[in-house]
Amino acid sequence: MRSPLPGRADDRGQIVLVSAAVVAVALLAMTVAYAQLGYDGDRDAAADVKVASLGEIDRSLAGSVRTAATAVTARNDAADRWRDRRVVAAEISAAVESDVARLERAHAAESRSLTVTFDDAAAARWARGECPGGRGRDFGPCRAIGGIVVQERAGTATPVAAAFRVRVVSPVESTRATLLVRV
Repeated sequence: MRSPLPGRADDRGQIVLVSAAVVAVALLAMTVAYAQLGYDGDRDAAADVKVASLGEIDRSLAGSVRTAATAVTARNDAADRWRDRRVVAAEISAAVESDVARLERAHAAESRSLTVTFDDAAAARWARGECPGGRGRDFGPCRAIGGIVVQERAGTATPVAAAFRVRVVSPVESTRATLLVRV
């Protein structure tokens, strides 16, 4: 017996066949993409990346902060007065930022992302609990300004510490740390 509409039964078979071909091509494309995600060369390249040393980052930041603090205190002009402590902190921050940018570029060349920012909250905690003082020391208060801790000493703003938030990301690590540098 023939179908009441000519060609209708034959079209259904062709549509099923074309649909199966489309699904097969899509599965092939997904298989190729999945195989590329697991390329062994990527794993070998990740093995060549070394874990960043927080000790080296700390030493580099310490050197930068101490150099900037020495330059600011050696200048010994009117900007060093206690009321101008924000100027002192800003000058140290600006000097350290250029070294931080250099440090971040050096780590980028080693296939890792390094982000270093001043940590004002950690600096404020340190200023409240660890500010130099005690017997034989006639120092004033410590203030955290943008991650830099300054203390009033003989009417001048003397830098005493800096706090940093460090984040390192690479194919083999993800590290976050807070580093405190004493001047």
